[in-house]
Amino acid sequence: MLQTTVDTDVVIVGAGPVGLFLANECARRGLRWRLFEARASQSEHSKALAIFPRTLEIFDMAGVVDPFLDAANRVTSVAVIAHGRRLARMPFAPQESPYAFVAMVPQDVTERLLVDHLRRKGGAPEYETSFVTATQHPDHVSVTLDQRGHRRELTAAFVVGCDGAHSAVRHLLHLPFEGAEYDDLYLLADAETNEALPADELQLCPSESGPVAIFPMSATRRRIVATIEIPEGNAPSLTLVQAILRERAPAEIEVSRLHWSSYFRVHHRQVAELRVGRFFIAGDAAHIHSPFGGQGMNTGLHDVWNLVWKLDMVLRGRADERLLETYSAERRPVIRRVIEMTDLLAKVMATPHRLAQILRDAVIPMVSHLAPFQHAFVQRLSELDVAYRGSPIVEGDGKRYFDDSMRGGGIRSRFLLVLGYDVGPSTTEAAKQLVQSFGDVVDVRAGAGRGITLVRPDGYVSFSERNHNTIEALKTVRSLLELQTHHALAS
Repeated sequence: MLQTTVDTDVVIVGAGPVGLFLANECARRGLRWRLFEARASQSEHSKALAIFPRTLEIFDMAGVVDPFLDAANRVTSVAVIAHGRRLARMPFAPQESPYAFVAMVPQDVTERLLVDHLRRKGGAPEYETSFVTATQHPDHVSVTLDQRGHRRELTAAFVVGCDGAHSAVRHLLHLPFEGAEYDDLYLLADAETNEALPADELQLCPSESGPVAIFPMSATRRRIVATIEIPEGNAPSLTLVQAILRERAPAEIEVSRLHWSSYFRVHHRQVAELRVGRFFIAGDAAHIHSPFGGQGMNTGLHDVWNLVWKLDMVLRGRADERLLETYSAERRPVIRRVIEMTDLLAKVMATPHRLAQILRDAVIPMVSHLAPFQHAFVQRLSELDVAYRGSPIVEGDGKRYFDDSMRGGGIRSRFLLVLGYDVGPSTTEAAKQLVQSFGDVVDVRAGAGRGITLVRPDGYVSFSERNHNTIEALKTVRSLLELQTHHALAS
């Protein structure tokens, strides 16, 4: 618990999707928060687009998924097309998730939906307010802001920088943004097209001239991403986009109008630590990588989903601040894997070497038909394979857990002790007594599976035992709960 009275629990810097989602989660848990954005309003451009199955599950657990499902164009396959030839078409429909598709939702729509949800909770971003600096104290942070030219001061328990690749919070903390820039310049276009290509299929088009990725936003609107050697003008023109597609994309696609376009360069960078005392960073402030794979926004949303329940536990005095150390410990390996995957995808798609292109175009048709390859491809892209094995607060694989009892925004910052159908009455009673000894931090529920499973508030398994060694299993459950709560200190 804090010793100093503060103005707010959490200051959030940056009202992009990651900051907005964190604010929504703080509001859902009853935490005090302030969300500051230097811009005068939310984004008007489509920018980040793909929302993957695990992110939809997280939105479901957070109680915000329905409007995203209503707004989404659903993609259920990925095709690789080169020189007019379809090298592969892989289904994207993971059976273990109720969300067996990629939800294509433009970033401006994502931000609007999250702002609307936030307003329904009685809050809103504070625009035209820039983060200037902050000073850390043993039990709070003093924050200085600039609001339309006027300096403002406030105190907070914690500060979370969700303020993008040029993060002011990261710069204040002197955290090196380690990595490099890709040589290629990229073109992005939000375009009106004909209906020749399937609306439920994403196309990846490698070419000796450079790759193109085509993301369907609807039957007649598509996001086009391509490498380009020499930019023409301040932003890509309709004529340039049409020329690139004629050269590299399926012949049947036609573009009639651009909603928005830009050039950008791509980096692969990450920080070595996501936490410095009472400061945290998330999203693009902490990691950036190739757009191939569409992982950026999703990874940032997962960052704050991992962080917010830990902040809640600490702010309510239910856990020691040592729990906050696990944020960086758990998310850093995940971020590293995302960067490795997107880097590999970028290199495979954009290789300039003729021999490598021939080899790629020969290998892809062979491996894409293999069930293990398809499964691994979908699991990795969908982020359903994110797990926290090796975490100090996990015993075992640390895989995701999702069932109907977790849907609709109900669990907040509570652990779930799930008892399988094969758990006997004596073990059930012992489990209930264990849960009671932790007060309202843990809930016990019957599950459809076997054995005993301890599920964290973010829907990842902290421990699972299916071999009927229930006495030892409950001992491990108690130990893990004591590690993550103040029970050990109070007992």
